[in-house]
Amino acid sequence: MITQSYNVVGVMSGTSLDGADLAHIKLTVANGVWQYHIYGAETIAYTNEWVNKLKTAIDYNEEELKALNNDYTILLSSFINDFIVRHDLTDLDAVCSHGHTILHRPQDGVTLQIGNLPQIAALTGQKIVCDFRVADVALGGQGAPLVPIGDRLLFANYNYCLNLGGFSNISFEENGIRLAFDICPVNTVLNFYANKLGLDYDDAGAVAAGGIINKELLTALNSLNFYTAPYPKSLGFEFVKQTVLPLVEKYNDTPQNNLATFTEHVAVQIANVILQKGIAGSLFITGGGAYNKTLINRMRQLMPQLSIVVPDDKTIQYKEALIFALLGVLKLRGEVNVLGSVTGAPKDHISGVIYSV
Repeated sequence: MITQSYNVVGVMSGTSLDGADLAHIKLTVANGVWQYHIYGAETIAYTNEWVNKLKTAIDYNEEELKALNNDYTILLSSFINDFIVRHDLTDLDAVCSHGHTILHRPQDGVTLQIGNLPQIAALTGQKIVCDFRVADVALGGQGAPLVPIGDRLLFANYNYCLNLGGFSNISFEENGIRLAFDICPVNTVLNFYANKLGLDYDDAGAVAAGGIINKELLTALNSLNFYTAPYPKSLGFEFVKQTVLPLVEKYNDTPQNNLATFTEHVAVQIANVILQKGIAGSLFITGGGAYNKTLINRMRQLMPQLSIVVPDDKTIQYKEALIFALLGVLKLRGEVNVLGSVTGAPKDHISGVIYSV
C-alpha cells in the first residue's frame, strides 16, 4: 500500500469577519482513503479598519474593488508569512487559500474572492493554490458550497455535516450522491446584534437565552422565499444586508430579543431541512456556532432523534481551512475537487489556480 502525504497550510476567511484562519495540516491518502492531522492553527484577527472595509466593500465600484483586492492580497500574504515563521514551517508543498468573499451573485455569473492575485506567490515565497469558486460559476454553478467534497472524503462517518459560521450549510449523501446547500444566515446576523450591545459576539448564546422571541418576526423570517427554493442554493452577505436585516429592523425590537428570535429562526430552519429528510443518525457540527449552547440545545430539542456531535476545538474552528487545504491538494493531484451535485454545475470538475514562485 502506497501512502502519499502532503504538508500544507490551509487559509480561510469567512463572512463572520473575525479574521483569517490559518492551519498547518498534514493530509495523507492510501488506497483512496484520506486522513488529516491539524498541527498549529490560529485565527489572525482583522483590525477594526479592515473589518469596516470588508463590511462595506459590497458597495465599492470596480476601481475601489481592484485597490482593495491588491491591498488585501498584501495583508493576507503578511498573515501567511507570519504564520510560517511563528510555527517554524519548512518544506511546505503548498499554501491553499480561499481568500475573502466580497461579491457572490452566481445567478449573475459574479463571484469575487479577494486575496487571490498572482503576486501572493512572490510575496510569500510559496506555491499557492487558490481562487476555487470562479470556475464553478463560469460553468453555471453556484460556486458554493465547496466544503462537501471534504465532508465526503474526511467525515463520511456522519449522516449530516453542518457548519455554523456566517451562514449555516449542510452536506449529506442521498442515493449515492452528495448534496449540500446553504440553509440560513447565522453569525452574520447574530454578531450584528451582539455588536449593538458592545459585544463581539453572543458568547454561548447567553444573551439570546435571556431574550424574548418575537413570534411575529419569527413567522416573517421563516416565510422568506429562500427557504422554499429548491437546492442547490447559496447565500451571500447581500441577502443579509438587503433582505434579513431590513426585515428584522422593521419590527423595532431590542437587540436581546432579536438575538433570541434569530437564534430560534436558525434552529427551526436547520430542523426543517433535516426532519424533512427523515434520516436519523448523526449530525456533525463545526464552525463558531458550535459554541452557541443556546442554539445547539434548541436544535437537540427540535431533533431528538439525532445524535449531535461537536468535535474537538481545532476541527470546530478550522474545518474550513482544513477542507480548503484538501481542495488545494486535490487540485495539485489533478483530481476532482468540486461536486456538481452540490453547486449545480453540469459536472464534477477541478477548480482553482496554482501560482508558483
